[in-house]
Amino acid sequence: MSELQSTVASDAAVLGVAPLQSASLMERWYVLIMMCLVYTLSIADRYVVSTVLEPIRLELHLTDKGVAWLTGAAFGLFYIVLGFPLSWLIDRKNRRNIVAVCLVLWSMMTAVCGLARTSWEFFFARVGVTVGEAGGTPGANSLLSDYFPATRRAMALTVFSLGAPIGAWVGYNVAGAIADHYGWRAVFFALGVPGVLAGFAVWLTVREPRRGCLDAGDDGEAPSVLETMRFLWQQRSAVHVMMGSAVCALWGWGLMFWTPAFLQRTYHMSVGEASVVTQNMHLWGGGLATVVTGVLMARSGMTDARRIVWLLAGGIGLATLASGVVYYTRDLALAKAMLWIFIPAIYFYIGPGFGLLNNLAQCRMRAMFCAMVLFLANLGNLVIAPPLIGSLSDCAVPHAGDVLRHGAVSGESRQSGHRTSADRLLERLVRAQSRRQCRVAEAGDAVPGADRIVGHCAPVPRCARHPQGPGARTELSTLGHGPRRNHP
Repeated sequence: MSELQSTVASDAAVLGVAPLQSASLMERWYVLIMMCLVYTLSIADRYVVSTVLEPIRLELHLTDKGVAWLTGAAFGLFYIVLGFPLSWLIDRKNRRNIVAVCLVLWSMMTAVCGLARTSWEFFFARVGVTVGEAGGTPGANSLLSDYFPATRRAMALTVFSLGAPIGAWVGYNVAGAIADHYGWRAVFFALGVPGVLAGFAVWLTVREPRRGCLDAGDDGEAPSVLETMRFLWQQRSAVHVMMGSAVCALWGWGLMFWTPAFLQRTYHMSVGEASVVTQNMHLWGGGLATVVTGVLMARSGMTDARRIVWLLAGGIGLATLASGVVYYTRDLALAKAMLWIFIPAIYFYIGPGFGLLNNLAQCRMRAMFCAMVLFLANLGNLVIAPPLIGSLSDCAVPHAGDVLRHGAVSGESRQSGHRTSADRLLERLVRAQSRRQCRVAEAGDAVPGADRIVGHCAPVPRCARHPQGPGARTELSTLGHGPRRNHP
């Protein structure tokens, strides 16, 4: 972590040389709140589909794998591809304008999702959401890095990360209540319209700061993508932070994508009931975890980056154990208790991770750094995890059905086998008794007990050997071997 420490130290030393003189404390916090709102709407629009995943799957007649590809993987693929060109643009053009336009665009396309009647219509609407969202988070990160100095950047970006739990609460819980009362389409309308208004507010009220004004001054012309990637690879600390963030996203948000559907199926809940289970965990648990992390990041002891990553590693390790229990147990009370550990943990690493990366990046590389970490994170939690879990679900459910079916068939076969054996035994008794009866009939005597035995099966002639009378010389074999001659 030597590169990170030296970078933080150099940034702090420059603070008195190039201050953001025209931005007051109130303006800085206003911009921070607006960017937090942008992030909130981004998370809500991105993950609302997991709340209404079951109604969408049923109405569009999709499998688990199919709905995962439609709602998660397709979004993630376009998001990670479009993130790089938009980040390249953010490092060179007016960031305020780009963020505002992206917010209006993805909010409009979110509303269009509610109009989709086929899976293809829904797919293209989600692609439109992707085009907008790919520029939102990188642009907001770059803006905030020029409103807050290096020593407060991790704190500011942690407050910015409050948009994640608030957005998840809106996407999971508010959306769940709307879906229960008005259907899943109304959810997309309710999220899309406010986003358009917020986009115009960003355009009209947020000022574009001078790039690099709180660091060593303007870095000059923006470097090429190849130069940025080469610089990133040389920053071993940045590579490790990105890899850690990607793994956390794969684990946390990848599992959360299917959690509402998991609760609905496992505990027989409606969309709204499943959302109630996790609503306080996202809003209060995730929000509190983010705020506490922000307070810790603002302490003087956290200027040492090693302490930050130690804190993140310990929290994630504890939450990983809890997440395993959540999806293993069938006890709802135990699952809720473990969710209170698991869900807050998927938020508290976001802000410190962004802060560490922005301190390692040059001023005109920050958006590209952010695009790279979002590329890795969304590759895991949107492209890999949802389809993988959906495919496993599709494989497991039919297999479980086959097991039950085979078990029923096996049980029925065993019962049928027992009945066949009993019938054969009774048939042999009847045939033996019939032969005795035939011999006695020829002698003119009655057969004691013959009526009791024959009464338990289908009626048979009094003499099976001589159905037409004692003089008949042939019989039809009960085993299907055809007629045969019998001895007199």
